[in-house]
Amino acid sequence: MPDSEIFRSPAPPVATLGVIADTHIPDRIRKLPSRVLEIFQTAGVTGILHAGDICIPTVLEDLSQVAPVTAVRGNRDWLFRTVLPPKTTLVLFGVTLGLTHGHGGWANYFRDKMRYVALGYRFDHYYQILRRDFPDSQVIVYGHTHRAENRRINGQLIFNPGSACCPIGIRHPPSIGLLHFYPGQQVIGQIIKI
Repeated sequence: MPDSEIFRSPAPPVATLGVIADTHIPDRIRKLPSRVLEIFQTAGVTGILHAGDICIPTVLEDLSQVAPVTAVRGNRDWLFRTVLPPKTTLVLFGVTLGLTHGHGGWANYFRDKMRYVALGYRFDHYYQILRRDFPDSQVIVYGHTHRAENRRINGQLIFNPGSACCPIGIRHPPSIGLLHFYPGQQVIGQIIKI
């Protein structure tokens, strides 16, 4: 399917997953916004992916009240250092999905901060890290940038739900995402502002 085409199915999705990242609780907000759980419940998600910077275990406990949670460790996840992996690959409904925070490890994190200060946000920089880590994944889910992305590049869906709590000005409000899985290994991403 060409990147410019949008897949539309007459049938409902086989499954829908909730996607969240960069909750930063309690260092940036006190608790998960209730709207997050409401959106995931209303969508009927069968699972939730958390792309890191969770910060405290109660976030995963709250999300697991809606659906089972798969999470990876972000650069702020000191409490999960020995519990969560920095990245993982899943096969869901026949689709290979890579899940990572996206900071590319500590050495890259500090270089990235300097690059961001000097040059600003550059999607291509993160995309290189994602492609390196997940060259064969049909879907790559990441966080870290606090900027929602829903792009299809060379057949890969590159999806960042944005930050659930930490806006970057008015152009990047808090957001979460949904991944809709359809027959034939089709996946459509949806960003939802909260």
